[in-house]
Amino acid sequence: MEKKKIDRRKFLKTFGVGAAAATAGLYGCKTKGTAPSAAAAGEVPTDRMTFRTCPSTGDRVSLLGYGCMRWPLLESPAADGNPIDQEAVNELVDYAIAHGVNYFDTAPVYIQGFSEKSTGIALKRHPREKVFIATKMSNHRMAGRGMSPARIFKDSEEMYRRSLRDLQTDYLDYYLLHAVGGDKGIETFNERFIDCGVLDFLLREHEAGRIRNLGWSFHGDQKVFDHLLAMHDSGEARWDFVQIQMNYVDWKHASDRNVNAEYLYGELEKRGIPAVIMEPLLGGRLSRLNDHLVERLKERRPTESTASWAFRYAGSWPGVLTVLSGMTYMEHLQDNIRTYSPLEPCTGEELALLEDTAQLMLKYPTVPCTECQYCMPCPYGLDIPAIFAHYNRCVNEGNVPKDRQDPGYREARRAFLIGYDRSVPKLRQASHCIGCNQCVSHCPQSIKIPQQLRRIDRFVEQLKQGTL
Repeated sequence: MEKKKIDRRKFLKTFGVGAAAATAGLYGCKTKGTAPSAAAAGEVPTDRMTFRTCPSTGDRVSLLGYGCMRWPLLESPAADGNPIDQEAVNELVDYAIAHGVNYFDTAPVYIQGFSEKSTGIALKRHPREKVFIATKMSNHRMAGRGMSPARIFKDSEEMYRRSLRDLQTDYLDYYLLHAVGGDKGIETFNERFIDCGVLDFLLREHEAGRIRNLGWSFHGDQKVFDHLLAMHDSGEARWDFVQIQMNYVDWKHASDRNVNAEYLYGELEKRGIPAVIMEPLLGGRLSRLNDHLVERLKERRPTESTASWAFRYAGSWPGVLTVLSGMTYMEHLQDNIRTYSPLEPCTGEELALLEDTAQLMLKYPTVPCTECQYCMPCPYGLDIPAIFAHYNRCVNEGNVPKDRQDPGYREARRAFLIGYDRSVPKLRQASHCIGCNQCVSHCPQSIKIPQQLRRIDRFVEQLKQGTL
């Protein structure tokens, strides 16, 4: 089948942004569950990991942190519903620790609630003092449901104690107020942590040493970010670290869905608060650039992976304590270890190249989904992240039929629809969205999820009917 490319500006003018985003990449869209061959080959050092020091405790933390929200899964869940492949997790953890990784980040809500337990099993096989365990107070789903402050406190305290049990430890190295800044901003923050006494409880645990470092992760309203830093400045709460979303796109171009990382990092740096970085790959999108953008990076560093550029960028800022990566596959773990063993910071020219890459990326109308799964489970069974992932992969391919008269249109149409069915079971596709909006308040990227799903569904129907 011949792949016919057309000028993207002409395509957008002809079909509109919505059609472009759903149509682009009808050729060659990848299916879910395959490991992208993005890793560069070469030695994986065991003794050259870059470390950063946490000022509050003196912890020597690996610049590469292991995000535990994307552990490998079994083909069928275990009898207790646990979908995680524990044997594969153990192998990844053992390899990571042997190659210098010592920071592991999880949460009670990750992987249907089983991530902490799986992570605890894997880490228990190593000396406790050799690793730093980070988890979170994930009580965001308790807000806005009419629960009394006493009930929120009780359920939050139990969540904290269950984390200790599941992680098989009597103390936590890094503990976060999870995903502050969303929903109704400061009002929601107060409901989750202030009015119910949860923050006071965590501060007492911090003072007692059961929480060695206390911080928070941020998504959303800048007023909440500034409010928590004002608490730090006044001494109302002293934050040992803050987790922010940072990558070379979100550095200057996150205003439509979050806050620019340039501002977030700058405010933390002023106060000497170390930053823990999440989404360095923007949900994997910075490892799946279109061919033109990949070629520009390969011209500079021919043997290195596309992902390594994003990790080098995040690690180049001196106030960064660790950069989290949810590494499902061994080749991704190996590639990231190479990148940080040791880190070679980005030069001024490379920073300029990545900013230019970000600006070019923004011309491709993808959905800004990072596949974080916070919108899940959908009460009507949709696999929202998988729908968006298929859609974005196709956009990044950049190959589209102009219209039904375009050579290869029928083959391209068939390829897209088959790829969609392979990526997302039919009962979980966009056509089943009823617009209940329950997912919207949970999205850290502030995506108008039902509208995006309707747009994708309209395009799919056009393809099925052959009316595009």
